[in-house]
Amino acid sequence: MPTVDNREGVRTVAVDRDRDGQRVDNFLSANLKGVPKSAVYRLIRTGQVRVNGKRCKASTRLAENDRVRIPPVRLQQRDEVIVSDAVQEQVRQAVVFENEHLLIIDKPSGMAVHSGSGLPWGLIDALRQSRPGEFLELVHRLDRETSGCLVLARNGKALNHLSAQFREGTPGKFYFCLLDGRLQQDMVEVDAPLAKVENGQRRQVQVTAAGKEAQTRFRRLEAYTAGTLAEAELLTGRTHQVRVHAQHLGTPLAGDALYSSRKSLNKWRKLGLRRLFLHAHRVVLQDPGGGELDISSPLPDTLRRVLDGLE
Repeated sequence: MPTVDNREGVRTVAVDRDRDGQRVDNFLSANLKGVPKSAVYRLIRTGQVRVNGKRCKASTRLAENDRVRIPPVRLQQRDEVIVSDAVQEQVRQAVVFENEHLLIIDKPSGMAVHSGSGLPWGLIDALRQSRPGEFLELVHRLDRETSGCLVLARNGKALNHLSAQFREGTPGKFYFCLLDGRLQQDMVEVDAPLAKVENGQRRQVQVTAAGKEAQTRFRRLEAYTAGTLAEAELLTGRTHQVRVHAQHLGTPLAGDALYSSRKSLNKWRKLGLRRLFLHAHRVVLQDPGGGELDISSPLPDTLRRVLDGLE
């Protein structure tokens, strides 16, 4: 049971069985409703959050019965953020698979997975409001501009099981992408380490020997005059991995405002593309209840129409 220090507004929360193995940052997000991720990380970084009386990192994993010190945060509470009925219905209709352990949703492009960076809500908030009282936690992330298969856990045991898979890189993750240029071979494997960098006010990722190991396998599906439709298989899971590896090949993703040139963006806008052409179309993983799941979602109509207009 949580205890509260009324003099300071500090809470000490005991970790229950459903949260055993969860990262500290995700545990705090669940307990600090409506607080942006950036604020959560700041609380951890400044030592205001303690686990069993000791400082911790965002990646620290909790165990059942651990006691977490949570400081008061004077920010808008998530339950005050109202996601419209239309958006709630949109995410309900986007569910492509669910069982007692997990849920896979076809995330729309343009919808962030969680609040923060000036966004009052994310897909997880819309889903929780559409399914009040249910346990729902993100297992991994997709960029805001990317559409496709997103995995969520429906109980603590499943969260631990699925998080371990993604941490170890065992799930198969496959994306449809449109490259601005020719992929010269049927299959190209990029092995180029990646690191996050600050570029003015924008966060970007670049290939650098000092970065973390990253591999992507590109398979050519269709060649057009304007570009190449490919399937990108993530052999590791780094931020912006497909986007930066495509740029590294000299064929940035069509519609990528962060990693392609203005000339490229204008070219694809004239061809009818108004978003990043990147869709997580398939995920293969082990069901926490046993067996393998192979789930896919079709290419969105907005992207299909762009392909239909190419020669």
